[in-house]
Amino acid sequence: MKSRNDDFLERRKHLSKYSNSELKAYFQELTDQIIDPLLTLAYENTTPAIERSVLMRMGFSSLEAKMITDKLMENNLLSHGAGHVVFKYATLKKLPIREAGLALLDTSEVNMMMEVFK
Repeated sequence: MKSRNDDFLERRKHLSKYSNSELKAYFQELTDQIIDPLLTLAYENTTPAIERSVLMRMGFSSLEAKMITDKLMENNLLSHGAGHVVFKYATLKKLPIREAGLALLDTSEVNMMMEVFK
């Protein structure tokens, strides 16, 4: 069996100058450096699966959610959020959410929303 080359004391030398509270703050800083790019990706990007899930929680069936999501993706509106587009359309047209979402399957209505989100 090979013995492990233990270099822990050597690797921790640069940390020995820190107190416990400073170590915690340093650890938090390093954690933020790792997590920040992930959070940025999550805030700035979405996927069709996430958008379908949002629509399903708004009361659409999975088939309806897929059709709406596909229509919005074809017209570059998915980045605004499918639920947001449906809600905005419902507000503008004074329609219930479900009717608004199904109406967005019509190309002319999607074109109107493309103008709204320019």
